[in-house]
Amino acid sequence: MTDKTEDAPNEIVAAVHEVTSRSEALVKAAADRSKRWPLAKIGLGVGIGSAAIAGAVLFANRSKDGDKDR
Repeated sequence: MTDKTEDAPNEIVAAVHEVTSRSEALVKAAADRSKRWPLAKIGLGVGIGSAAIAGAVLFANRSKDGDKDR
C-alpha cells in the first residue's frame, strides 16, 4: 500500500498553493496601482476644463445675442 501523509503535498496541492500565491500577489499589485491614481488632481483638472468650455460657449453665444437688437 501507498503511504500517504498529510505533510507531503501532491502535485494538485502544490499547484493550488502556487495559484493562490500568484493571485494574492496580483490583488496586492492592483491595490497598490489604485492607490497611485491622483484623483484630486484629476478632479481639479476636470472642473477647470468644464469651466473653460462653459466660458467659451458663453463667449461664443454673446455675439449672437447682440445681433437680435439691430
